[in-house]
Amino acid sequence: MNKPAFLITIDTEGDNLWRNRQTITTRNTLFLPRFQALCEKYGFKPTWLTNYEMASDPAYVEFAADVIQRGQGEVGMHLHAWNSPPETPLTDDDWRWQPYLIEYPDALLRDKVRFMTDLLEEKFQTKMLSHRAGRWAFDERYAAVLRELGYQVDCSVTPRVSWRNSPGAPQGQGGTDYSHFPQHAYFLDPQDISRSGHSTLLEVPMSIQYKHSAFMNQLKQGYDRLRGKKRGPSVNWLRPSGGNLAAMKRVAELSLAQGNDYVEFMLHSSEFMPDGSPTFKTEADIERLYEDLEALFSWLQQRTQGMTLAEYYVLKQEKIV
Repeated sequence: MNKPAFLITIDTEGDNLWRNRQTITTRNTLFLPRFQALCEKYGFKPTWLTNYEMASDPAYVEFAADVIQRGQGEVGMHLHAWNSPPETPLTDDDWRWQPYLIEYPDALLRDKVRFMTDLLEEKFQTKMLSHRAGRWAFDERYAAVLRELGYQVDCSVTPRVSWRNSPGAPQGQGGTDYSHFPQHAYFLDPQDISRSGHSTLLEVPMSIQYKHSAFMNQLKQGYDRLRGKKRGPSVNWLRPSGGNLAAMKRVAELSLAQGNDYVEFMLHSSEFMPDGSPTFKTEADIERLYEDLEALFSWLQQRTQGMTLAEYYVLKQEKIV
């Protein structure tokens, strides 16, 4: 690989799911061609990790099928357990609690993954190879089902981040704790997804770096404990949050300096639409987002090469051989 890979991953889902808990719309489909065009301008290829409501939207299917046909991106799978068929209630109100898929019984977990895989493959007439779990919740059972169905890449791991304090089902234990997972790509161990092994499933963790030094993190966490709050260390993601261009560049620089052969960017599809998220509420917010994206992509074009998750997998396989 001449240059490190730049992997663009988009959680492709309904409009403002932070707010919309009963009726899901997919108007953000109309705003995706602009981002796709920006990616193509710089030679980058997004992976559109697609969930149930988007796969059910004919306009989105037409858009994404064109991207695939032109070889300018990939469609992968993304699954929100609470509204993805088959719908079998886990709580008294799944739409309210938004339980993690890993909280469901084995058979139902498998049925949901199978349904979404079949739906996407039928819609796009192509094998699903890449995946990200809804709400970042992943475990060994989930990984086993992905391997069984022929997936090659998962990108659910968020190193340095724990989701234990983010509740799903009231009777559950929260999300997955990735605090001490690897930050580099690795073929995971089927018995322990936190370490490398000999499975066929490549884990590609998100690009995330600590915001502060280890000493400062200890001080901040100690102060939080005194206030009765349990928080993990502060981190920066390779993810726009409004005016964080310098922080995103720093994440990329540190990730590459630490020996990674890729950097991984993420955003939600609805964040390209005004009022599609809590972060980008107005048209002016969207324009500032695109100013940051333009600057970031221009900077990364000199340092990386664009590829989809499936293309990155092929390169990792070739390295092994």
